[in-house]
Amino acid sequence: MDRFSSTTLFPDTLAGTRDDLTEQLTIIWEQIKAPLIVPLLRIAVFLCLLMSILLFIERVYMGIVITLVKLFGRKSDKRYKWESLKDDVEIGNSCYPMVLVQIPMYNEKEVYQLSIGAACGLSWPSDRIIIQVLDDSTDPIIKNLVSMECQRWASKGIDIRYEIRDNRNGYKAGALKEGLKHPYVKQCDYVAIFDADFQPEPDFLWRTIPFLVHNPQLGLVQARWKFVNADECLMTRMQEMSLDYHFTVEQEVGSSTYAFFGFNGTAGVWRIAALEEAGGWKDRTTVEDMDLAVRASLKGWKFLYLSALKVKNELPSTFKAYRYQQHRWSCGPANLFRKMFMEIIRNKKVSLWKKIHVIYSFFFVRKVVAHIVTFVFYCVVLPATVLVPEVEVPKWGAVYIPSIITILNAVGTPRSFHLIIFWILFENVMSLHRTKATFIGLLEAGRVNEWIVTEKLGDVLKMKSASKAVKKPRFRVGDRLLLLELATGAYLFFCGCYDVAFGKNHYFLYLFIQAFAFFIIGFGHIGTFVPNS
Repeated sequence: MDRFSSTTLFPDTLAGTRDDLTEQLTIIWEQIKAPLIVPLLRIAVFLCLLMSILLFIERVYMGIVITLVKLFGRKSDKRYKWESLKDDVEIGNSCYPMVLVQIPMYNEKEVYQLSIGAACGLSWPSDRIIIQVLDDSTDPIIKNLVSMECQRWASKGIDIRYEIRDNRNGYKAGALKEGLKHPYVKQCDYVAIFDADFQPEPDFLWRTIPFLVHNPQLGLVQARWKFVNADECLMTRMQEMSLDYHFTVEQEVGSSTYAFFGFNGTAGVWRIAALEEAGGWKDRTTVEDMDLAVRASLKGWKFLYLSALKVKNELPSTFKAYRYQQHRWSCGPANLFRKMFMEIIRNKKVSLWKKIHVIYSFFFVRKVVAHIVTFVFYCVVLPATVLVPEVEVPKWGAVYIPSIITILNAVGTPRSFHLIIFWILFENVMSLHRTKATFIGLLEAGRVNEWIVTEKLGDVLKMKSASKAVKKPRFRVGDRLLLLELATGAYLFFCGCYDVAFGKNHYFLYLFIQAFAFFIIGFGHIGTFVPNS
């Protein structure tokens, strides 16, 4: 027994092998660190700091401009002529322009009644408005329900047209393009577009159409989005914080200074002449709305954003739907930037200053740099400096600039400012998908043209029995275990442990908290963020 105890052969072999492997890895690491890792990491830090400065300057500039606009800027009805349209006894309703209202939808079982009802409830002379429901649904039951709803409104005297096609070519852009080809559209001057979950107030046209009638240089009037389910859960609060900056600052500044901003694809009214001059709808990217806006702007058309006019709509209520939406919103602009860069450069109808604004500010900083620097710097490069202490990040780049950028982004939603820590963590996790989608768009690879319609819940959100109406999905590894999030979380956790044991940067608290956020979402435990997920 004593002899056996003194010759623990198997454990000693394992221990020796482990020690040898660790020693070999350490030697290899030390050999490649100085000549390869350190220079590469220093270059990465320099590039990330440069991108941070570009984003910082952009955010500060936007903050200054929006402050001046709020303090001294003229309101929309002062910058552009606005007069209410009045009846003409001699010609009757012919004094009012013909308006087409388009509602593109795809298997919208939960919201089709809301959107059609809101469109049919718009206050406008009944013989001067046409409601066009563009149904690309593949579910025959849903198609029948939508058709019956259109018939119900038609029986009330509403001029509503139910249009279908035998394919989904071009997705939403294809549907809108086909919708404009019908003969009755030729009599229309303007087209208002609402996605299936949008519910405009009855006076929407009275508040938008006069701007287009009295200002022939205007090609688009865009309203703001109002989220009906922002308080549903923490995830929808985070979405509201991100989108409110876009509506409160980005679009307001673009409208007030350059008369240009990206069309949001819904809750806007186009002058059909401007739409046609720009070349109509194109399906070359997944952001057909932004594509149209840029082309119309290059033709010299101006845009007006009405922040006071809000249209109710719904935020994605499941993390899966939100991921798909963010992929489309990040991949599409990057791909459009690739396709339109030279077209913008060669354009002769707009000023050099506007070209710079579109290329540098609108596309490069907001659609490319903002996504890449958030993930690459804060979730990859900064943690890597813990493992390579020879590379240091200045405090102004690691702390001060990110803090100012974060505060400037969050001021758009004052009521949620106390949630800023959760928002930072959530945005960093989402930056993983946005960065991946951005590179896919720039390189035109893989899922560049993937289009998945964002799931909506509509009235299910208001029902007390929502938990019964929305069943929990079965466990699927692809849906519930998100490997990219788990891998990133493991990397951050390892860097945090190394910082505690050997590091001098003292980033471990940030690394552990951020790793925890990646693990929560990576393991699919997002009940804190999303109910019934």
